[in-house]
Amino acid sequence: MDKNLEKKVTAAVARHFETAKNLSDDLWAHPELSGVEYESSKKIVEILNNAGFAVEYPYLGFPTAFNAVIKNGEGPSVALLVEYDALPDIGHACGHNLHGALSVLAGAALSELKDEFKGTLYVVGTPAEEQDGAKVGMADKGVFDDMALVAMMHCAAGGACQPDMDALSLRSYAVTFNGQPAHAAGAPWEGHSALAAARKFLDLIDARRECFTPDIRVNAIITDGGRAPNIIPKRAEVRVEFRTDSMRKLEKLDDVILKCAKGAAMALDCEVSWGKTGADFADMIRVRVLEDEVAQILAEKGMKVEAVPPAAGSTDVGNVSYRCPSIQPMICISDEPFVWHTTEFADATKTPQAHEAMKTGAETLALLALRVLNDDAFRKEVQSEFVRSRDAKL
Repeated sequence: MDKNLEKKVTAAVARHFETAKNLSDDLWAHPELSGVEYESSKKIVEILNNAGFAVEYPYLGFPTAFNAVIKNGEGPSVALLVEYDALPDIGHACGHNLHGALSVLAGAALSELKDEFKGTLYVVGTPAEEQDGAKVGMADKGVFDDMALVAMMHCAAGGACQPDMDALSLRSYAVTFNGQPAHAAGAPWEGHSALAAARKFLDLIDARRECFTPDIRVNAIITDGGRAPNIIPKRAEVRVEFRTDSMRKLEKLDDVILKCAKGAAMALDCEVSWGKTGADFADMIRVRVLEDEVAQILAEKGMKVEAVPPAAGSTDVGNVSYRCPSIQPMICISDEPFVWHTTEFADATKTPQAHEAMKTGAETLALLALRVLNDDAFRKEVQSEFVRSRDAKL
């Protein structure tokens, strides 16, 4: 990377830092839940408008989404993703206030440097990550098709950054069993217990576990098990979600789960139906050349960088990663090993260490974006590895 360009990025990020810091702290103080981030999105859009972006808001049928664009001639396209929804009761306990502001900071800095690249920069507001994930619908509608890079960072804690986040694919069903009610004491033989079928469904899944590959996760709860103990339950419902390390394997596991449901219903003389409770989240298509670039930038900026750990959760960034080269590095905001979705993690996003990490992360995203926009050979290498990695999972 051109050292003069690096200095320009650092200076541009510094000029917008206070605005981004204030945005992060303001989002923390006024958390809004998934899909209703009206004030949060307005504040972000105002900053992007002031930075010279042309902003479409609302965007693509999502009332709290936006698409901000700066174009400088013909060339590749790069998008930075912004998250800003909070969690019930515990606010910004996943750090969206800070890493959302981080993407805004990187975008604002790049808007000053548009004469340093040819192409188009997008800053895309992606609401509801904690629920259905707007990125899923956006990816399905082709928003990210043909982009050279889509990137964001996610807050993390524990003393070290990671150059990417791995993820598992995810599918969720509500499985409903319908039987025949009867008096549980007076004439139980006239009934067909939907609850017994639901329990057997879970037993059958457990019986399959010893043959699961290590990446597979299946979790379930009974959301309806009847209304009174003296009535054989007519209806029972199970909410089940399952994860694998590829969409191809997710489809195979789907077949297993539904066979267990059908088998339980058949054994207990019940009927069974099912429906998805949300959109599928895809696993992450990792592009190692992007990860190596991010790791090098972060290390040069004095951050400790560790290897990407095995996938343990899911994110709607995975759906984007099946469409184009994508990356979601973890930026460390605290040396303490706070975990996501806790009040301690939420509080950590307001510390001076977190604010400095936001500045470093914004510089890293901006430098990565410029490398992809300006370096034809690097961009082709990224695209080639993306295609190989994606095709290996299809």
